[in-house]
Amino acid sequence: MDKKGLLIVISGPSGAGKGTVVKEIIKNNDDFSLSVSATTRKPRNYEIDGEHYFFKSRMEFEDLIKEGKMLEYACFCSEYYGTPVDYVLNKLEEGKNVILEIEVQGALQVKEKYPDAVLIFLTPDNIYELKDRLIKRGSETEEKINMRTERAKEEILLVDKYDYIVINRVVKTAACDIVKIVQSEKNKAFRNLSIKETFLRNKGGEF
Repeated sequence: MDKKGLLIVISGPSGAGKGTVVKEIIKNNDDFSLSVSATTRKPRNYEIDGEHYFFKSRMEFEDLIKEGKMLEYACFCSEYYGTPVDYVLNKLEEGKNVILEIEVQGALQVKEKYPDAVLIFLTPDNIYELKDRLIKRGSETEEKINMRTERAKEEILLVDKYDYIVINRVVKTAACDIVKIVQSEKNKAFRNLSIKETFLRNKGGEF
C-alpha cells in the first residue's frame, strides 16, 4: 500500500469548529500533521518561527509566489498569509496526512495546483446553529457576527467543489468521520496501483 500521506484541506464558515476538530484529530492520530503557514506579519511574543508560522519579509514572500512555491496565499490587512509547498510535500513524503485549515478560496487554489488533495467542508447543521455558536463565543459584536453569517452563506454556495461534507454536531464524532474519510481515500485503488507488481512477486523474486 502507498505509504505517502494525503493532503487534506478542511474549510468551513467561522464558528463551524474547524480548529477544535483539527486539534482532536492531531491529538489522537500520530500520522496526521497540521500544516504551518507563512506570513509577513510580525510574530507575537509567544510565537516561534517554524512552529506557529514561517515568518517572512514581504520580499521573501513575494519571491516564493514568483517561484511557484506557495500552494495558496491571500492578503489580509496588507499582510500575506499562505501555505509553503516544500513544507507540505516533505511531510507527505514522511507519510504524514497533512491538514490545511484554510478558507474556501484558498482551498480551490490548492485543488487546482494539487488535484490529489482531498477537500472536506466542515459545517454545523444550519445557519441558525452557526449564528448561535458565534453568539456564545461572546467575543464579537453583533455587526461582526452578522458579517460572518453572511460570509457563511457565500461559502456554502461553493460546497459542490468539495469532496466531502462533515456535519460538526459533536467534536469527537466529526474528528472520527474525517479520519475515516482519510483511511478510505488511502485505500482507493488508483492510489495503490503498485499492488499489481507486489502481488505477483514472491520472496525469491518474480512469480
